[in-house]
Amino acid sequence: MADRYYSEFPISGDFVPLGGPEAHHLTHVMRAKPGTKVVLFDGTGFEFDAEIVRVGRAEVELAVHSSRAVDRELPIDVTLAVALPKGDRQRWLVEKATELGVARIVPLQTARSVAKTTPQVLKRLHRSVVEASKQCGRNRLLEISPSQSWAEFVAAGREVPVRLLAHPYTADHHHSTTLARSGAVQLAIGPEGGFTEAEVSLATEAGWQAVTLGPRILRVETAAILLTAMLIQ
Repeated sequence: MADRYYSEFPISGDFVPLGGPEAHHLTHVMRAKPGTKVVLFDGTGFEFDAEIVRVGRAEVELAVHSSRAVDRELPIDVTLAVALPKGDRQRWLVEKATELGVARIVPLQTARSVAKTTPQVLKRLHRSVVEASKQCGRNRLLEISPSQSWAEFVAAGREVPVRLLAHPYTADHHHSTTLARSGAVQLAIGPEGGFTEAEVSLATEAGWQAVTLGPRILRVETAAILLTAMLIQ
């Protein structure tokens, strides 16, 4: 199967230029030459069969031969709200959420949050989404939403039918996979120290269901991926 590359701009017409990291990867890592065949995607849900026609110093030009709509998305619209961990664990979380089909990640600011979502962090995470999408075959990009406070997120999601909050100290062991097969779902994961009791109360009073993920205390990224996988399996 041909390697996949991402175009930042919607692909239309018979030719498309690639610049930035994608051009760098083609020219300096893959040593691509005119005639090399690749698959392009632009986040709109389409794949494009393309062939390199010119290799420049900072840009590669490709001829587009055909296009097709390929939907590898989940039947449910999953929003994963998470108080991001620090460092490379953020990248790992975003990669795996992309592979599992999460529609968007909302970075949460909670009482015990440890990481700040600066513009540089969001740019880096977006690149992780692109790389993961290239690997797993998704043709729509997971969205990294602007950071929200926990109170803002809870208030904005009152109409979402399924809202699950990971909380290790709840008595509810409900198996979440029975809760949704279509529509919108919101999942929330707190920081390393967990949600405060006030934050849990705010959510449950607004209709959220607190669920436990087992007897062990999980790291943020582990809990996020486990809860997502339980929902979509």
